[in-house]
Amino acid sequence: MRLYLVTTATLAALPAAAQTPETSAPPPFTLGGYAEAYYQQNFGDPSNGLTNLRGFDNRHNSFTLSNVALDALWDREDVLGRLTLQVGHTPSTYYLAEPAQPGSGGANGSSAELWKYIQQAYAGYRFKVGGGLAVTSGVFLSPIGPEGIAVKDNWNWSRSNLFFGLPYYHAGARAAYSLDDAWTLTLGAYNGWNNVVDGNDGKSVSVQAAYARPDLAVSLLYFGGVERPKGAPEGEPWRHLVDAHATWHVNPSLSLLAHANGGLESNDFGTCSWLAGALYARILLTEGLYLALRGDYFKETLGESDDGTAGAIFWPAEWVASGTGTLDYRPHDRVSFRLEFRHDQAEGEAFFGGDVEGDGTTTPFVPNEKSQDTVTLGVTTWF
Repeated sequence: MRLYLVTTATLAALPAAAQTPETSAPPPFTLGGYAEAYYQQNFGDPSNGLTNLRGFDNRHNSFTLSNVALDALWDREDVLGRLTLQVGHTPSTYYLAEPAQPGSGGANGSSAELWKYIQQAYAGYRFKVGGGLAVTSGVFLSPIGPEGIAVKDNWNWSRSNLFFGLPYYHAGARAAYSLDDAWTLTLGAYNGWNNVVDGNDGKSVSVQAAYARPDLAVSLLYFGGVERPKGAPEGEPWRHLVDAHATWHVNPSLSLLAHANGGLESNDFGTCSWLAGALYARILLTEGLYLALRGDYFKETLGESDDGTAGAIFWPAEWVASGTGTLDYRPHDRVSFRLEFRHDQAEGEAFFGGDVEGDGTTTPFVPNEKSQDTVTLGVTTWF
């Protein structure tokens, strides 16, 4: 969890959807962590062993240590800080879009290899203004969307297409103000999407309003900025994103979640836009056993003109969609075993199956399937 900052929720039985401050005073120092491991079978049996466009669960026919994270958080005398370190399979995907910046004889270079062991790290102070104003700076988990990095905070094992397509992290500064026990307003300024070190001359901004009660959590967020790299043929257009999600705990046995996201970017080729949504349900079947269902759809439209077509922001196909069912068995309040079936579908060939062309080094792998089906067995524990 994040304390007094608009971030992911922390209850193990809930998705990371609340993104609101704690209502009680936090302990001055907490230490936690988690480990995640899984085995996956891709029914398409791709020769390269890759389950494409799936974020952190992307290895076929392999036992995989997905992630091991150690988390330290302090909140003492209004001094705030957090450091989450990670190692495993996940960090390389987490930092997949991090810009590579060359160095010199007097300055170091920067790349994903430099940062990938840091999941989040920030420092700050809470000013005694009204209900409390927490100002922090560093690397943050993205406030966009309800799903989180840790499997334990989500209803499914895999994350939705919205999670994979949208940013994971931001580097910058935030100010979170508690309006009352339920409402929090957060303003942020960042280098951009998935940038510890900025890849262009622009900065990004966000504003988020979040509401949380025991049975209902709602978030509405705007995020805008220049996200194309310096020198891109699309120029330096401002990208607008609007994100909203709501979680409703109908009763102790049923919870529902809806997530919608959309945006546009007017660049030198025309206007790129996207619209995406996901619906979730979580059902308590019996003590310690849950069934989670999710369906999502993500469509992207590219700007076009006589000069050509803008580069895709998200996908190698016009749209992608998935349907997911997950059994979640919790024999203890700090362990979760999950069995998941997922079907992915795309407008064009976006996935791998059978004999895949390319070697992944000198020549890229060539997607050759419009769909893929997987079964994943995973376990995560935490303290």
